[in-house]
Amino acid sequence: MTDATEPEDDFKPRHVDWRLWRRIAGHLRPYPRYVLTMVGCGLMLAVVEVILPLITAGIIDEATGPGRFERIMTLGASYAVLLACFALLVWRFITAAGLIATSVAYDLRESSFARLQSLPFGYFDVRSTGWLVARVTSDVTKVTGLLPWFLLDLGWGTTMLVGIFTAMMLVDPQLGFAVSVIVPPMVIATWWFKRRMLESSRRIRATNSRLTASYNETIAGVRTTRMLAREHTASAEFRSISEDMRSWTVRNALQSAVYLPVVMSLGSIGVGIALWAGGVQVREETGLTLGLLIAFMQYAMLFSQPIQELAQRFVDLQSAQAAAERVQELIEETPAIRDSPDVAARIAATPEDPPPGIAPDGGRALVGTIRFEGVGHAYVEGERVLDDVNFEISRGTTLALVGATGSGKTTIAGLLARWYEPSEGRILVDGVDYRERGLDWWQSQFGVVQQVPHLFSGTIRDNVGYGRLGADDRAINAALERVRALEFVEALEGGLDFEVGEGGGNLSQGQRQLVSLARAFLADPQLFIMDEATSSVDAETEATIQNAVEEILRDRIAVVIAHRLSTIRRADLILLLDRGRIVERGSHDELMTAGGRYRDLYLAQFVDEAERRIIG
Repeated sequence: MTDATEPEDDFKPRHVDWRLWRRIAGHLRPYPRYVLTMVGCGLMLAVVEVILPLITAGIIDEATGPGRFERIMTLGASYAVLLACFALLVWRFITAAGLIATSVAYDLRESSFARLQSLPFGYFDVRSTGWLVARVTSDVTKVTGLLPWFLLDLGWGTTMLVGIFTAMMLVDPQLGFAVSVIVPPMVIATWWFKRRMLESSRRIRATNSRLTASYNETIAGVRTTRMLAREHTASAEFRSISEDMRSWTVRNALQSAVYLPVVMSLGSIGVGIALWAGGVQVREETGLTLGLLIAFMQYAMLFSQPIQELAQRFVDLQSAQAAAERVQELIEETPAIRDSPDVAARIAATPEDPPPGIAPDGGRALVGTIRFEGVGHAYVEGERVLDDVNFEISRGTTLALVGATGSGKTTIAGLLARWYEPSEGRILVDGVDYRERGLDWWQSQFGVVQQVPHLFSGTIRDNVGYGRLGADDRAINAALERVRALEFVEALEGGLDFEVGEGGGNLSQGQRQLVSLARAFLADPQLFIMDEATSSVDAETEATIQNAVEEILRDRIAVVIAHRLSTIRRADLILLLDRGRIVERGSHDELMTAGGRYRDLYLAQFVDEAERRIIG
């Protein structure tokens, strides 16, 4: 079973990386008004909370002393005004914090998604879809949900602590020092508990990831489990993970349950100190009034609140640090394949609407010849998948790549489209290294039809039109007709408005392939890559696709990755690959006459297909 844990599951408590959080805070720059509003409201709110106990003290002293009605009314009116200000400030900073969180989340998701669109295929080869989805969903939510509240509590909490301590010291320094003795033990207790709660929370998230992965994998492989009679084994594995989940959840709950009484008890000690020491002073009439004593008790209770809030925010920073790091690294990721400064300068100097025959990078728009010169490639250093590949193809030529799985066929196609770049050697386009041409322009010249085509949820019109955005129904129908797909589309309910379903699930494999081919043809590319496009369809559909392909490849450069050798007999050049090297080359007739490995493969496959037809 899969043990799926996220990279964030590092259970050693980590220090806060302030440099990282300064980079994250840089995303607040477009919203200075919201930030100033939120922080300003937090500071004023702290001032209001510090003043309210003093006004309460004045009202109590007046009520138990001289009893001046005008004075009581004035203080009462001031108290009411401050309460109204309190409510207004709370509403305003919550609104500002919400706007900041929403706006920054939008920016981070936009930046992350835009960066993903620019990264080469190699980036996605080593990262799962779930990992990437989590970056622009849960990680962004975690970071933006914390950022405004941390800024608010930093301003509000610090002001509260300073304001409360200052007020107590101005009223009665001796009693103020007496009450403040609770601060060190409260800080230590908060730090100790929060560190352990952070660790148990991380353990819970890690175990939950394993639990979810185990559940998903078990459901997906239920048939295999049943066929191998492994139900008890699967249940035991799931039960073990569930027990870990229960253990860590209980531990976290116990820590939380103990932490709150400890902090409340320390706060009560502060109140008790104020009540005891202040009560003695009130009784002895040393100058401390009953109202000020009650104010001190309120301050003692308020003292713990900003300490708890600030401690929680710092713990949240540690908890969210892995998410913040992943989001920021994604946004700052530099594409390994990109335009060089010289190419970027030429693109900038070329008019947005270049003259006929000129590409957006200032070069020749028409692709005449492509040449591989000594091309070698390794996805991982030291593990070569291509070695000294040399060939040339020109406009109107179809190149077929043949060989066993892992021989390098798909790698050649990927290098040609510049989804990857060769580790050694050169790929020349009309005599110019293709790295000296614009990346966007070059990749836009390709039409790709894969072995398992991907269709987006939506209509057939949407999917075919994706090849050329803005194409009208006439152009879409023409593309469908050209690839022999219009007949089956018109027979569907709704025709072009037929919903293909997620991944094209409402269509057959052959129908998906034809829609994919129409989409590629509508883009009117100069180069086609056909990656075993007919290997998963029946013979009749294969013949339909093959006839359509041969027609639309005329006057274009085509690279066909072949599984069924019968489909490439008309290719102009066939390369037989073995372990990344070209071992045979030529046309079908030339290779058959040579009597080498290609001929043996072709005859063996021909016999197998003939036997299947007879048996079928």
